[in-house]
Amino acid sequence: MSISTTAHINLRGTAREALEFYRSVFGGDLVAATYADAGAAQDPAEADQIIWGQVTSPDGFRIMAFDVPAARPWNPGEHAYYVSVRGTDAGEVTAYWKKLSDGSTVLQDLAPSGWSPLYGMLTDRFGVTWVLDVAVGYS
Repeated sequence: MSISTTAHINLRGTAREALEFYRSVFGGDLVAATYADAGAAQDPAEADQIIWGQVTSPDGFRIMAFDVPAARPWNPGEHAYYVSVRGTDAGEVTAYWKKLSDGSTVLQDLAPSGWSPLYGMLTDRFGVTWVLDVAVGYS
């Protein structure tokens, strides 16, 4: 199994625009899911915003982005990114999760989600927020 790490930027209402811009610069494919797609729209006005999006180019460029919902605090430049660890093997992702969670604050338990067989989020003891998940049909 292999894993990849990717910068995951956090925006408010502009994730699709940002991903389209980065695709225009670096090329590649854009894949995105909205809050409505994932069945996670808590505010109907945010249903079409991005809960998960990614641009991947054949040259190796990769970036992920999402729209922070209005119900969560967000200020530009604060907590502007996560580190995403994505793998194809649930056992290996779970093992990384167990090690990273030592001394961490779990923000979202590692569990099935609307877009992945396993997804979790935590902030480690150094203040870095990590998202770990199992990839489904894209890399």
